[in-house]
Amino acid sequence: MIKRWFFCSIFCLLGAGTGVVLTYVFGIPNLAVFGTGIGFVFWLLLDSFYGLRLLHWLQQEQRIDYLHHYANELTQPDEFPKLLGVWSEIGYRIQRLLRINNQLLLESHGRLDDFLEALQASPNGVVLLDEKGRIEWCNQTAQHHFGLDARRDVLQYIANLVRDPVFKAYMAAANFADDMLMPGRLNTPTRPVTLSVHVHAYAKNKLLLLSRDTTAVALAEAMRRDFVANVSHEIRTPLTVLSGFIETLQTLPLKEAERTRYLSLMAQQSQRMQSLVSDLLVLSRLEGTPFPGTGEWITSSALMAQCEQDARALSMVLDSGQHRTMVFENMNLFEIAGSQTELCSAMSNLIANAIRYTPSHGKIHVSWHLMTDGKGEFYVRDSGPGIAPEHIPRLTERFYRVDRSRSRETGGTGLGLAIVKHVAQRHGAIFGIQSQIGKGSCFSLVFPASRIRVVMDK
Repeated sequence: MIKRWFFCSIFCLLGAGTGVVLTYVFGIPNLAVFGTGIGFVFWLLLDSFYGLRLLHWLQQEQRIDYLHHYANELTQPDEFPKLLGVWSEIGYRIQRLLRINNQLLLESHGRLDDFLEALQASPNGVVLLDEKGRIEWCNQTAQHHFGLDARRDVLQYIANLVRDPVFKAYMAAANFADDMLMPGRLNTPTRPVTLSVHVHAYAKNKLLLLSRDTTAVALAEAMRRDFVANVSHEIRTPLTVLSGFIETLQTLPLKEAERTRYLSLMAQQSQRMQSLVSDLLVLSRLEGTPFPGTGEWITSSALMAQCEQDARALSMVLDSGQHRTMVFENMNLFEIAGSQTELCSAMSNLIANAIRYTPSHGKIHVSWHLMTDGKGEFYVRDSGPGIAPEHIPRLTERFYRVDRSRSRETGGTGLGLAIVKHVAQRHGAIFGIQSQIGKGSCFSLVFPASRIRVVMDK
């Protein structure tokens, strides 16, 4: 303000001086007072000109573009007017305030972008709704869950876009204390998809909708229930038999032959439970230990010899007068990297299944050989009854049986092929099943070339 009055005084003095000179030259009196007024008016017009120039600059619609440019570039634009005096000071201070405000704006935009990127990367769906339930923003996961479009559906009512009755009732009730479950957009009878949706209120009656795909959790829970039910059923049956025989031995006078028969049946049921527990422990160990590396190498001949020994011992127990032809063929001498215990378990399970389901005078062919691409293949081919195509995809499920009564007669636990599948996965192998009704079955394990190496005969 002092500077402003200083310039005003200068203009007034210049006007008065000019009036004094004119009075001296032309002899007209009082020109000094007139000159002072003229100088003041000239200063007032000049001061108003710069003030209006600054005001015009601030009022221009282009200032919006300037603010955007300023927020992005943080440089002074060329179109800022040149000012003098106090208006130059005012303009400088305005520019300084704009610079600070735009710096804060830029930082706020950066934090907002980071926040939105974090929400975009979230594995859960996120939808921001206004106080009327209209979509303000949603991430890609939410778009996938509900079939939304982030641009097309802005300010659309979510209740009009997600038409599931359970969801509409949940939103209409406005009771968001708990989450709710609803079928996902891609839900089908053969491939169920389940979403967990929870809404939270924030700000001024706005809503944050979170969605989570719980399909895997639901499937795992269903598998857990089925697993517990199957294990309980498998154990309850031999326990019921054992309990009945024990009660019979305790209450009835039996002949020696009957006692011997009952004890033999009890031993079978006891062995059945022991096999079941053993297979469960094997599965638990396979799921809870790291994958085998490539530091341990086992020869194909050693694996085949162990499998042949176990197979012939099992055949003697299960034969009951039947005669099966078993051929064990090791076409090439090579080594495989992995766990010998796991590999023997998987191979023995395949051979044991073939023995149990191959009828009298049938044939079982077991082979190890190298493939042309360097992979190693182990297969077991039998001449059993074969398997219908609709059963093949489910054979590796725990406790799944094509014929439950037949499996119990042969002493199977329903876990053998599940063990084989896990061992194959842990060794990077491909487990294949080929079968035709009345023509037998072929179960194969194809190991990658990285786990196979050829050795020379000694």
